[in-house]
Parts: sequence; C-alpha cells; structure tokens
Amino acid sequence: MAKTHFKGTEANTNGNLPEVGSTIPEFSLVGADLADITNATLAGKRVIFNIFPSIDTGICAQSVRRFNEAVTKLDNTAVVCASADLPFAHARFCGAEGIDNVMAGSGFRSSFGEDFGVLLTDSPLQGLYARAVIVTDVDGTVLHTELVEEIGTEPTYSKALEVLEELA
Repeated sequence: MAKTHFKGTEANTNGNLPEVGSTIPEFSLVGADLADITNATLAGKRVIFNIFPSIDTGICAQSVRRFNEAVTKLDNTAVVCASADLPFAHARFCGAEGIDNVMAGSGFRSSFGEDFGVLLTDSPLQGLYARAVIVTDVDGTVLHTELVEEIGTEPTYSKALEVLEELA
C-alpha cells in the first residue's frame, strides 16, 4: 500500500502504482459516451493517465485542462482522465469547458482503481482515487509514475510531458 496525504493527514491506497518498466494491467473504464476504454482502445498510442478523486474539484478540473492543452503538442498520445465519477459528470465538465483532447474515464463499473493501486482505503476520500499520473509508451510499458504527495495539489506536469518529449 502506498501513502499520500489529504489536507496534511496520511491517506493510504490499496496498493502501489505500476512500476516503471512494467506493463500496465488490463483495464476497462467507461467513457463520457458510455463506450468502454480499454488497453485495446489505446493500442499503439502513448498514454498519459491523469488519475484523480473527482472532476468536481478545482485541482482535478485544472489537471484536465492542463493535459487537454498539452496533448495537442504531442504526436500519437492519448490522455485518459480517470476518476470514480460517473461518465455523466465527465461529459458535463468537458462539454462546459470545451475540452475535447482527452478521454474521460469513469471507473464506476470497473476494478481500475484497485488494479492500478490508486483506490483510497481510508481518509474522508475513501473509495475515490488518489491523485496520480502514469505515462506509458505505445506498447503499454510504464515510463513514468507519480503519486502526488498531497491530494490537494497538482501533479508535476513537466515530468510527465518530458518523458514523452524525450521519445520524440
């Protein structure tokens, strides 16, 4: 189990992020259009998994905006914004914000949180996902991970993007 913090208090996850050099687990998320997003959906693309507790919080929303903008400068790259929110919340937010460069992924009928080691097991956010970023290459090999130390802060965008820029 990994540790992060929520408002300065320790919060635990159910496991650890996939290790750099490993292959991401098989997964399924539900897109804003209710279609499944799976490993097969993303085959042949580099992927940034932007994982967070809820689209309805300021920091989570900001991370979606930032990655939505950043991915326009990256070839053959998909951004999957994953949370336990329902697909309707993702669709509402992305529609209102004009966000169309990322894939919204709801874990409401999947084991994504457990499989990626981001499911919070305690704290007031128990049952939601910790804030994390995972970057993979076109084969699904993990190139970079970050479990954000304080859930209420943004991830280190530059580190995630640098890994992909180095591959270009």
